[in-house]
Amino acid sequence: MTPRMRIVSLLPSATEIVAILGLQDELVGVTHECDYPPGVERLPKVTRTLIPGDAPSAEIDRLVRERLRSARALYTLDVPVLEELRPDLIVTQALCDVCAVAEEEVRAAACGLPGNPRVLNLEPMSLFQVLDSIREVGTAAGIDRRAESVLDDLTARIQAVSARTARLVRRPRVAFLEWLDPPFSSGHWTPELVRLAGGIDVVGREGEPSRTLGWAEIVDRQPEVVFIACCGFSVERTLVDLPLLRSVEGWEDLPAVRSGRVYVTSGSHYFSRPGPRLVDSLEILANALHPEAHGLPAGLPPAQRVGGSKPDPARLTGARPS
Repeated sequence: MTPRMRIVSLLPSATEIVAILGLQDELVGVTHECDYPPGVERLPKVTRTLIPGDAPSAEIDRLVRERLRSARALYTLDVPVLEELRPDLIVTQALCDVCAVAEEEVRAAACGLPGNPRVLNLEPMSLFQVLDSIREVGTAAGIDRRAESVLDDLTARIQAVSARTARLVRRPRVAFLEWLDPPFSSGHWTPELVRLAGGIDVVGREGEPSRTLGWAEIVDRQPEVVFIACCGFSVERTLVDLPLLRSVEGWEDLPAVRSGRVYVTSGSHYFSRPGPRLVDSLEILANALHPEAHGLPAGLPPAQRVGGSKPDPARLTGARPS
């Protein structure tokens, strides 16, 4: 019988990857932010945040920028807890300094741990690189065949969305925002999701990091849909920031606002986490952009529409008559 592996995850998306591969019982430690799937929140926490989560969005942005300028960490490892857990495999990332413990700190800590655990660093920049990350974790855990089965299922769902999108004749201009104060475009894999879902991202760039925007740039692009998934925020927390949009010059005249096509969804559970739920994110986004072409799979929450009047779905989908 294969000995049970002891896995520590240092980011929520890695925790979700480990779980979808059927290895949740082998997780022995997670981050303070890991909350999915149910049960992982009861595991020992091996990280702490140095940024107050209840601060206003503008203050969080200021603190993050300040720490990044001074090369001070946003998250720190609880090394004594990590030592007690005696992991065989530590899954981390070096993609985003805002999202996890610095890779250098992880590798330095691993050198002092008993058993010389393997450190697996994930750095996906696109949806299909995220799928490769799942394959990497499966290989590191010695379950390549199981990983390929999971990837077959996820790939089939992506291809189903892509096939429906291919039948569309009109694709709306989309401003996808991952922060509101100040506004940020959403980069990396999200513009790719917008394209696959049947939209044109007018502020984000595929495979490139998110970036700070000016509201004037967003207004100038005249998006027909605004989709908001603030990084690390629930829908409820994001709604707290929405009143500031009323003070943006030209906001009320945007096509998206006039037609009632401003949507909010959880940036904590979807879009910001480069794991298997990016496929859920694609299906949620596709349903919001083209509701008649893309049905919402059972169990997924629809994007929440905020403000405006409800437009005619037949006019918005651009689907070819069947």
